[in-house]
Amino acid sequence: MREVIETLQREAVYICYYFELQLRQIVWYWILGMAIGSFISVFAKDRIHGAFASMQGKKIGLFGIIPACLLGIASPLCMYGTIPIAASFRKQGMREDRLAAFMMASVLLNPQLIVYSAALGSVALAVRIVTCFFCGCTAGLLLFVVYRGGQFFNFDGFEAGASRDTHPNLLIRYLLNFLRNIKATGLYFLFGILLSALFQRYVPQDLMVQLFGGNEAFGVLMAATIGVPLYACGGGTIPLLQSWLSDGMSMGSAAAFMITGPATKITNLGALKIVMGWKRFLLYIAFIMLFSLVSGILVNLLTA
Repeated sequence: MREVIETLQREAVYICYYFELQLRQIVWYWILGMAIGSFISVFAKDRIHGAFASMQGKKIGLFGIIPACLLGIASPLCMYGTIPIAASFRKQGMREDRLAAFMMASVLLNPQLIVYSAALGSVALAVRIVTCFFCGCTAGLLLFVVYRGGQFFNFDGFEAGASRDTHPNLLIRYLLNFLRNIKATGLYFLFGILLSALFQRYVPQDLMVQLFGGNEAFGVLMAATIGVPLYACGGGTIPLLQSWLSDGMSMGSAAAFMITGPATKITNLGALKIVMGWKRFLLYIAFIMLFSLVSGILVNLLTA
């Protein structure tokens, strides 16, 4: 019994060591990401959405999916916040392809997650931004080709809710938003670090290389697949990705995980199922898996 207790204590020390090491490496990216995300949410969100709404009257055709995608990345809202906004844009006559690009990009990336991802290094950050941008553009292009002139989304019942950033004092308004960010992401962030510590302690590096290393399509497919059940919060997965990349995960596998993770996050899927219906929802899942696989393979070829 005494030996068991000593073993557990020793393992706890190891896990605490890895936890503390990972926390020191990444915590400042998390704090900075929340600070910037809250700033954009409080002071720039309405301008971003206003810029998107202003595209409705511009005759730029298919090229409109590019600014729509960029504005989706710049928007700080989650999917449940983006859908009511998209519903209001639809009422103003926004095209389906631009709505698709905006929503897809908003699902995959936001300013806060961009700052988080800087902890993975410049290459991984660039890969995340570029692949998410092209995913949004591809979604818009597909709707332009397949559903030209038709309606893909059903926004019945979705209305833009009142903003919670209403305090008359700007500093207090910002601090309240920042505290909500901490509450929303803090537990996921700490849990992600704990998972990373457990992986570092108990998962051999050779196994990570076998599963996710090299340039094989199998590793990319594996990473894309585990992104579906494992992803819960952007900040929570950054410690895991940082650990996996250091253990030999290929950049293409990381790219696939960074696409399927947020795109198939359970809360996002619930919202998307409502506005798409089953048939189009399944097409969405197939699109995400295929795009992540192709993107991962191309990233591996370009970074080999």
